[in-house]
Amino acid sequence: MPQMIIANRLRDGAIVFLAPNDGWEPAIAAGTLIETEADAARLMAVAKQHEGQCQVIDPQLIDVELKDGKPRPTAIREAIRAFGPTVRTDLTEV
Repeated sequence: MPQMIIANRLRDGAIVFLAPNDGWEPAIAAGTLIETEADAARLMAVAKQHEGQCQVIDPQLIDVELKDGKPRPTAIREAIRAFGPTVRTDLTEV
């Protein structure tokens, strides 16, 4: 099953995905799709290095599936992290 690396950016707490240029992107579609265990290990090493440099915190491998050619997390927790809250935000009081 394909995987991706997800983390929180330390600067602002945003959810980010490891991108092909070894940078971090907030959009799941811009993240690197990982197909092999060797690539997963190599890219997790990069992510852990970024964690040591205080760019991100808690990088994790997540399982994804492709729907219409776009990656979607298989776990509900990661789907919420990737796509936002499950409640309407336009109904809040000001």
